[in-house]
Amino acid sequence: MIHTFKFLDSYILTDVESGSIHLIDAAAYEVINSPMPYALGYDKALVDEILSELSHLKALGQYDSESEHIELDYDVDKQPIKSLCLHVAHDCNLRCRYCFAGTGEFEGERMLMGEQTAKQAIDFLIANSRNRRHLELDFFGGEPLMNFDVVKKTVEYGRERAKQAGKEINFTLTTNGINLNDEIIDYINENIFNIVISIDGRREVHDFMRSTVNGKPSYDLILDKAKKLISKRKGEYYIRGTFTANNLDFASDVLALYNAGFKNISIEPVVLDENEPYALTKEHLPKIFEEYERLSEMIIADKLAGGDLNFFHFSVDFSHGPCLKRRIKGCGAGFEYVAVAPNGDIYPCHQFVGNSEFIMGNVAEPYNFDREMQKSFMKCNILTKQKCIDCFAKYYCSGGCAANANKYNGSIYIPHEMTCELLKKRIECAMGIYAKTRAEE
Repeated sequence: MIHTFKFLDSYILTDVESGSIHLIDAAAYEVINSPMPYALGYDKALVDEILSELSHLKALGQYDSESEHIELDYDVDKQPIKSLCLHVAHDCNLRCRYCFAGTGEFEGERMLMGEQTAKQAIDFLIANSRNRRHLELDFFGGEPLMNFDVVKKTVEYGRERAKQAGKEINFTLTTNGINLNDEIIDYINENIFNIVISIDGRREVHDFMRSTVNGKPSYDLILDKAKKLISKRKGEYYIRGTFTANNLDFASDVLALYNAGFKNISIEPVVLDENEPYALTKEHLPKIFEEYERLSEMIIADKLAGGDLNFFHFSVDFSHGPCLKRRIKGCGAGFEYVAVAPNGDIYPCHQFVGNSEFIMGNVAEPYNFDREMQKSFMKCNILTKQKCIDCFAKYYCSGGCAANANKYNGSIYIPHEMTCELLKKRIECAMGIYAKTRAEE
């Protein structure tokens, strides 16, 4: 299977199965997409040359290559849990208008996780990690820094238990930045492998969407603290924003964050019911696609000028082709990645938390885990989703988000259409940036 598309002033050809990406000219684009290439009006010799080059690429396995037969092992007794999202706080000191978690409530009561539950979560992770040595734990909320003491005690306990078990745990923390201070900044930079800070971009965009509990702006409470944390940081980080129908010109938010001194940036599309005031709908797609292309132009210009702007969704490794088993499986929600609520209940991922239909167990009983639900999530991949089989982006989106699929389609096996459209456009832009910058280098 092949996919061709126009990108800015260029034409791109990608071979889906091998992952090969080629920058082609307009004539080749038309010949490839025409059932009667000799009737296009081009000189016969040119058409012959194009078809000969395509035949050569096919012989190299880089054009219209055959799909590899892959069989996945759905034996849950062999499947390790390698990553855990620990909801240390179901409360928040912001009241963001678009919050999927009900500003921290997650369809329940506001509460903080106790130290004992956090330790049991570590025990659960290690007990279910099987032969997996490298593990991950993400402190999440609500706002996890509202429970900073438990965060510290969990890191200490996690390192102790991991060492006993011959394993390692990398800790991540996602925060809105309100509670950052010198002590917390130093602790994060010494102990947390990856930090994600939520800032929506321009001051006016951020303050409209992300107010404090008493309705005050939060931009000025966060920005300088985030800058200070990053200025001392040796580990990984991302500034993570959200765009809505209120800021469809989100490339300007990426640029604002970059100009503020942040180089690793992710601006995510909001996912809301289409009747919500800030929801993205199909009518917005042309403008959103246009904006992704504008952002692509900005990134290409920055790269060619020696800059270091890194936009998460365009940062895709195309150099080695698809790692099929990894890309077929997706994010691992529900089978190798789970989330734990403050009361210890286990869910397939952070976006399922609060939905009682998806409780998989409780960390107080580390071996009493719903293996049947785990298997159902293992089987939720591009091999079992009809809509994914003929999609050019399948190895890069891996079937999309199961939580969004379930929320809007009532099944984890039916991809959310709006999410699909945005993912496909981002993949095209990432491929285009890769092809054009390689050609210029």
